[in-house]
Amino acid sequence: MGSILKNLAAAVAMALAAPAAALAQDAIDLTTLDRDMVGEPAKVLVLGSVHLREAPDDFDPAVLDGLLDRLAAFDPQIITIEALSGEECDFVSRYPEIYGDDYCASTEVARAATGLDIPAAIARVDDVLADWPERPTPAQRRELASLFLAAGDRASAYVQWLRLPEAERHAGDGLDDSLVALLRDISTRRNESYLIGARLAARLGLERVHPVDNHTGDNLDIAEDDVPAFARALREAWDAGRARFDMREEEEHALLRAGDLLPLYRFVNDPGHLRKLAEINVHATMGADSPGDYPRIWVGGWEVRNLRMVANIRKTFHDDPDARVLSIVGASHKPWFDDWLGQLQGVEIVDALEVLGPPTP
Repeated sequence: MGSILKNLAAAVAMALAAPAAALAQDAIDLTTLDRDMVGEPAKVLVLGSVHLREAPDDFDPAVLDGLLDRLAAFDPQIITIEALSGEECDFVSRYPEIYGDDYCASTEVARAATGLDIPAAIARVDDVLADWPERPTPAQRRELASLFLAAGDRASAYVQWLRLPEAERHAGDGLDDSLVALLRDISTRRNESYLIGARLAARLGLERVHPVDNHTGDNLDIAEDDVPAFARALREAWDAGRARFDMREEEEHALLRAGDLLPLYRFVNDPGHLRKLAEINVHATMGADSPGDYPRIWVGGWEVRNLRMVANIRKTFHDDPDARVLSIVGASHKPWFDDWLGQLQGVEIVDALEVLGPPTP
């Protein structure tokens, strides 16, 4: 009798395993569909970054020069940044009851100077760049900077400002005194979109950067009375996973205060560091016990945000299939960017550490 039951159990197990095996065998590996493609793949380098607003008050942008040299050697033709686009800012401003009314920086000063709202300014930017001369005049650059500001794209406006000779960085051609003051203020901000993205774009002769951030999918529908419990559940989940990370975070803070930030960027782009960030962000969060499933709800929003950012990056080079793309983003996003961008057709992910070079002995 025992052998009969044993044989029956084995037969049931085989029957259950057969559909799963067939499904695995029939699964389509989308990453191989480009195996016979014509031409070179797009090369995408995702640079995980610290948020430079955390740098000390006496921060000197020159400490980024070594990093910029390495990135310039990669020679990207497209640079994306973790910033919200004018399109998204205009969209969410139409639904304040869903997204709030303080989502993006105001463009009212630029609108007053140019007479253009965000959609009209974006259309004008597209028209200007479509007919952009090989050697634009300073007046044309000043006008384009004003249009970018009206379009809600401050980093690209700063690219144009940097491409002007010092003597030409003044009001005129759409830039009034208030916009000049804004651009000068931008030059003092500790922000990787400006200090890395815009500076590198100007150095390489690019006309703009591409904002790709998105928050339309992580605006979680949490009742106002439940917000404190939601925040507490997330904090407890993250704290539970931080024990092994504290020492690395201390090292990161020390490197942020060094005279050369290239070692810091090697550190935060190291796979071991990125793995720990992912463990804290998601693994610890998914394993947290919460009556309202708040940590798992947060992870859903995090994934939607990353998916939409990856789609926005893809959009920047879908009509330039062999482009070299640099995506600058907070380091915690990098594992998702590398994995999902790497699944796209005709896309090759570039090893950040190979570009940043080996540590100095």
